[in-house]
Amino acid sequence: MKPVLALDSTDAGLEAGLEAAGYTLMRAYHVPEAELGPYLATAEGILLRSRIRITEPLLAQAPALQWIGRLGSGVENIDQAAAQRRGVALYSAPEGNRSAVGEHALGMLLSLTHKIGWAHREVIGGAWNRASNTGWELEGSTIGIIGFGHMGSAFAQRLQGFGVRILAYDKYKTGYAPAYVKEATLDRVLSESDVLSLHLPLTAETEGMVDAAFLRQCAKAPFLVNTSRGGVIRTAAVWDAVQQGHLRGAALDVLDLEKRSLEGLEGLPPWWNAFLSDPRVLVTPHIAGWSEQSFPKMGEILITKILKGHP
Repeated sequence: MKPVLALDSTDAGLEAGLEAAGYTLMRAYHVPEAELGPYLATAEGILLRSRIRITEPLLAQAPALQWIGRLGSGVENIDQAAAQRRGVALYSAPEGNRSAVGEHALGMLLSLTHKIGWAHREVIGGAWNRASNTGWELEGSTIGIIGFGHMGSAFAQRLQGFGVRILAYDKYKTGYAPAYVKEATLDRVLSESDVLSLHLPLTAETEGMVDAAFLRQCAKAPFLVNTSRGGVIRTAAVWDAVQQGHLRGAALDVLDLEKRSLEGLEGLPPWWNAFLSDPRVLVTPHIAGWSEQSFPKMGEILITKILKGHP
């Protein structure tokens, strides 16, 4: 039997499929990082989500390790260079939750532009305000998508039928856009977009990319949507831009205030309550990729990649 260390609960179908393929799961969902040594010593594979960061010292404790599979859309919590040096294959499953993310991004955008969530909150409080909750239509607007991988393309697909013009920027691709999307430079996206939607991985290059200087380049005071990674933005800069009118609003599913595990927030600033209480701001708790369908789909995709040995 081939031992696999499961650091987080993932998907029942994924775990059952691995066991059927001859793997033995060592479930260590709540074992502290400092106590993982005995599990790592024999592990040929690792399953995880976000609780543990896979570092060089941790990899050094796993001499038999062949692969790491993350039930999610990226592998930014893994030291990819260290894994490559050790010949450890990395697998993730962005194909499995792209629909959930695309729908959530669109849902957040519509809720923000039509003040749906805010109006509902007011009705709960006994108010019936119509004029102050006047919406803003997408039709005729320009939507800028930054990052056109699985998630950015899923969002673009769902914008069809809204009568919008879609611009997309991806630094590492050309010739990727379908007929209903126009490839553009970042400068053009920032200068022409009424809505900006971020779909970027978290890397050394993208961390903190959306800061005050970035937002000052937005010529049309757009709505900002972020369903990618919290570390891509500087939430303080976003809040300043909303207050100063450089952004018309912000819909954020991810924040740079999240814990490493993504299971909560930490270091909340003094302006946090004002930020949440502003009708131009909409926040959800890093759930864009979570749906009843996405976990089984990600599990199926991940086990297929692991068993075939193809990322």
